[in-house]
Amino acid sequence: MRDHYDFSNAKRARELPALARIQKENESKERITIRLDADVLAWFRDQVKGGGNYQTLINEALKAHIGLAGREDAPLTVRKLREVLRQELRAS
Repeated sequence: MRDHYDFSNAKRARELPALARIQKENESKERITIRLDADVLAWFRDQVKGGGNYQTLINEALKAHIGLAGREDAPLTVRKLREVLRQELRAS
C-alpha cells in the first residue's frame, strides 16, 4: 500500500448522486453490531439471492414484529413499491 494518498481532488459524497441518495436513505438508520444465529442469517440471505438486501429484510421483519410495519408515516421502500405495483398489475 502507498504511504500517502492524495484526496485533494476527491468529491464529497453529497456531490455524487448515487452516494448522496444512499446517505439520504440511511439518515434515519443507526449502525450497530448484532450477533445472530448462523441459520437465521442464512435464511435471510437466501431470501434475497435474486437481488435485494438481507439487512433491509431483517429490519422489515423486526418492524412487522413490533407493529411498525404498514404505518402511514413509514418510508416507502423499493421493495414495498414493487409489491404494490405487482398487486395492482394483477388486479387490472
